[in-house]
Amino acid sequence: MSGKTLICRLDNMGDVLLTGPAVRAVAAKTGPVTFLAGPQGAGAARLLPGVDQVLTWDAPWVGFHPPPVAASDITAIVGELAAGAFSRALIFTSFHQSSLPLALLLRMAAVPWIGAHSDDYPGSLLDLRHHSPPAIPEVQRALSLAAAAGFTLPSSDAGELRITRPASQQAFTESGDYLVVHPGASVSARRPSAQWYRTVLAALRESGYSVVVTGGPGEAEFAADAIGSTLGVRNLAGKTSLESLAAVLSRAAAVIVPNTGPAHLAAAVGAPVISLFAPVVPASQWAPPAHKLVILGDQSAPCRNSRARVCPIPGHPCLDSIPPEDVLSAVARLYRTTQIGELVP
Repeated sequence: MSGKTLICRLDNMGDVLLTGPAVRAVAAKTGPVTFLAGPQGAGAARLLPGVDQVLTWDAPWVGFHPPPVAASDITAIVGELAAGAFSRALIFTSFHQSSLPLALLLRMAAVPWIGAHSDDYPGSLLDLRHHSPPAIPEVQRALSLAAAAGFTLPSSDAGELRITRPASQQAFTESGDYLVVHPGASVSARRPSAQWYRTVLAALRESGYSVVVTGGPGEAEFAADAIGSTLGVRNLAGKTSLESLAAVLSRAAAVIVPNTGPAHLAAAVGAPVISLFAPVVPASQWAPPAHKLVILGDQSAPCRNSRARVCPIPGHPCLDSIPPEDVLSAVARLYRTTQIGELVP
């Protein structure tokens, strides 16, 4: 297809990474691809193969702390989108999000063809109103929209997560095998407590593993609390860019991480993942599509499918009840050879 294509995904890093295979499907059959991302996802968008340009906008209907609606902001983004002279746009969203506010702005920017998921009646806002099968993995949900718009992956592309090649991690890690523990998550309901991490880190070190702890700039304090007095842990929390974090993850023997963006980043660089998955959202949709994956956590806990940001159950049992022995066992199992996409038993 000729002309410029705009791909939109306005939420977090992990959501953007899960859209990556759909981006490659579009890029294989169209002209230049521009990605419209929110501030939390723009860095990940720049790492996606097939993306030629990234625009950033903080939409007032997305995120945990959205900005107020301001006419000047709306006017500015509509003008920027109009200047792009896009031939078409695809709006990627999660099942609980509406594509229609952005579709309205794209119409105001004179984008001639717009496709998106939408359960709500779109009026004249969409040319393609797509419905995907319910409760499918997010990667497949995005690919289904791309396919409905006429974009499918080449037969040589297996549809796994990918990013552009990460830079060297030598400035951050020692040579040899190491485990990465990424304690933080975007909301507290999706991560174990600092006390749980202290117990697990001590068990890993006592078992002889080299451990690197990572975290974003806003997670450094929690990471330090999670390490506590555990000796011999390399703390990189708040010290890496997204690119250097990807490099650190790419060389890890395994990455121990809750349901958060770096879990999907680990999958994108081919690292084995031990997913500490709180069932506030379904693992069947949101677990990282890693080539080696172990999911830990009580998936039948009372918080199941609640989308809670703060754990509603005293003691956070779905994650804090994971025995350290289960983590050690998962680390050992992930050294075995498994097929791509296999859930390690």
